[in-house]
Amino acid sequence: MKKIKVGVIGATGYTGEELVRILVRHPHIELTYASGNQERQAKLQEIFPYLKNAIDLECRAFSSEEAASKSDFVFLSLPHTVSMATAPSFLKAGKKVVDVSADYRLIDTAVYEKFYKVKHTDHEHLKEAVYGLPEINREKIRKASLVANPGCYPTGAILGVLPGVKEKVFMPQTIGIDAKSGVTGAGRKADKALNFSEVNESFKAYKLFEHQHVPEMDQELSRAAGEKISVVFVPHLLPINRGILSTIYVGLQKKMDTAELVALYQNFYKKEPFVNVYADGTLPEVKHAAHTNFCHIGLRVNAERGMAVIVTAIDNLVKGAAGQAVQNMNIMCGFDERAGLV
Repeated sequence: MKKIKVGVIGATGYTGEELVRILVRHPHIELTYASGNQERQAKLQEIFPYLKNAIDLECRAFSSEEAASKSDFVFLSLPHTVSMATAPSFLKAGKKVVDVSADYRLIDTAVYEKFYKVKHTDHEHLKEAVYGLPEINREKIRKASLVANPGCYPTGAILGVLPGVKEKVFMPQTIGIDAKSGVTGAGRKADKALNFSEVNESFKAYKLFEHQHVPEMDQELSRAAGEKISVVFVPHLLPINRGILSTIYVGLQKKMDTAELVALYQNFYKKEPFVNVYADGTLPEVKHAAHTNFCHIGLRVNAERGMAVIVTAIDNLVKGAAGQAVQNMNIMCGFDERAGLV
């Protein structure tokens, strides 16, 4: 199979670095372009010394013309609100694009503008963008030129709730999501709140009722359910580098026990290469998912109270970002969906 030429825009952020790490070992692609937020031009293997002998490629100041000339497929690993000014030139040049930011995730531009505080400037391509959660949109992703890679919190939350919502066993108005993320989820940036001495030996909730991932969860779960869903979401910052553990509480519409709910989930995800549903009420841990593209799911039912608790674990930089982006590329390009990820 002929290798495709791939570019990574924003290769020096946490997600961009993870993309590069995955792509250099991918059997069907050649990484031919990388740009990053660097004051000087440097080779990727100098910026990330563990890549020595794995690649020999300069990381340059961004040039859309150079990137387009050297790439058939482009990953945009840029800050929110930046991609919508960058993606159109690649799409018009006939390139396929996976955008890892939030710029093409939300259908309603008014909702986007409320949460991201800027006007959306690319309505044309927003209409064409496919939400890139393979477990719900695989066939649309296969035909897409622009995929909006999901956020990290929504990935763990949606996969945790989706089977019960689709099969109408959950009470949609009762969904509560308590999620904890490692510090890399905030991106590679200078922020006092993310300093080691601020995060270490501490644990906190933040952005209650105003986190930008809430409308993304509501949008995709409402689509799946065929009715309006509005979740309660409380994010927390964990003093670890990577990983998200989401604990989800939901009322049941029908009587069932743990074994029955586990069986429903296992059947729903039986063909999914990166979703692992635990048996017998066993629960996942963050370390189970670290450095992998898996979403691990554990469930328990309290039949007396008519409620279920679902626990999901993902790596925020892999299944929550770069790994899922590569999974989407694999689908878009007709590769084995697991290529480069196992």
